[in-house]
Amino acid sequence: DDTAHTTEGWSYTDCGIILPPTDPVQIESIVVSPDPPKPGEDLTVTVKAVVTEVVEEGAYADVTVKLGLIKILSKTFDICEEARNANASISCPVQKGPYTVVQTVALPKEIPKAKFKVDVNAYTVDDDDLMCLNLVVDFMKK
Repeated sequence: DDTAHTTEGWSYTDCGIILPPTDPVQIESIVVSPDPPKPGEDLTVTVKAVVTEVVEEGAYADVTVKLGLIKILSKTFDICEEARNANASISCPVQKGPYTVVQTVALPKEIPKAKFKVDVNAYTVDDDDLMCLNLVVDFMKK
């Protein structure tokens, strides 16, 4: 659905095609711990999703991070390579079916007290839409 899923310190919206849902990766839920995220601490992210088409080697994501209106990161990530480097619980090719992926990352303590917008547009190896997420993370919360 296209409703914003919000908690105290962050929120996300599925910006893919909703009705009918046609993106090959359908995000069902994202849970973070601690909530809200805290600079200098480990952040554990649990994502539940359903994959409706096999995700092949070569799938990629364009990620943009903004602080206010200022773009502070714009990078393309190889999804399969990132999963391998992170020792993720899934690997390419990702077969059809439901998945729960849990990943822990260390947040730098230098993260400024600010609100960040993160846009993730993922694509198949054939440049077709894979998934789309818009996230807002607010490090101004206590």
